[in-house]
Amino acid sequence: MTARKKAVSIRMSASDVRGIKRLSERLQVNDSDVIRFAVKSALMRLAPLCEEGVRGKRLVPLLMESGSDLFRHFDLDMARLESIVNEGVDDQMVRVEQEDLRLIALHGMHRPYTVGTQRAANSASAPANGLISAATMDQTLRQYLYEKYVYASPPEEV
Repeated sequence: MTARKKAVSIRMSASDVRGIKRLSERLQVNDSDVIRFAVKSALMRLAPLCEEGVRGKRLVPLLMESGSDLFRHFDLDMARLESIVNEGVDDQMVRVEQEDLRLIALHGMHRPYTVGTQRAANSASAPANGLISAATMDQTLRQYLYEKYVYASPPEEV
């Protein structure tokens, strides 16, 4: 691939074009500068997906931080998510369990700001109305997945 820049054509909604125009005017730059910034930012954020060897639990942080955008913009389903994360991963210590992928998928899909849950009996920490905020659920899921896949130390050999 050459180092020359190449022109590309993209289709964008009228509201996105208006947003780019407003941003470029505010920053006093060209529209193309705003678009290049957006593309480079997205590529940096999603860089692990550009590396074929990055699979399994190494993708958990990316999925937790950018999963909702990925699901919304690329219409991911469970089969594609399973393929992206675990295809070609033979080591069970690296694979992400299918149940955890379901949790990640649910996290990535749109949901109301609060989700009804069944309160545990005699739970002093549960809200009186039985609802837990989406932020609390996100933090709990993030903590669970990071402890299980990111911070976990490999088992000691005996």
